[in-house]
Amino acid sequence: MTLLYLLALLIALTGMVMLDRRFRLFFWAAPRRAALVLLVGVAFFVVWDLAGIGLGIFFRGETAFMTGLQVAPELPVEELFFLTLLCYLTMNLYGWLSSAKRVSKPGRS
Repeated sequence: MTLLYLLALLIALTGMVMLDRRFRLFFWAAPRRAALVLLVGVAFFVVWDLAGIGLGIFFRGETAFMTGLQVAPELPVEELFFLTLLCYLTMNLYGWLSSAKRVSKPGRS
């Protein structure tokens, strides 16, 4: 049971990769730019989390579904995968909306 949450995050990330590959939304559209955007996004949210932890705002939840491994005090390893999923999902959504906007411009034939 301790790997259930991490497994769910990995499955969701796999889905994001498959959607990205199929529709060329993020990494398959521009790999270098995508890697940079993803790294900056995850780094931003990790710093945000660490600031919240340092201020006593964020705490690690206790549950049987998590591994118990921590990257830093109160920062579980699953959080890194969650933040990656969050950023990847956002960029896939942005890529999809951008491509839909290009396709459906009015007045073009």
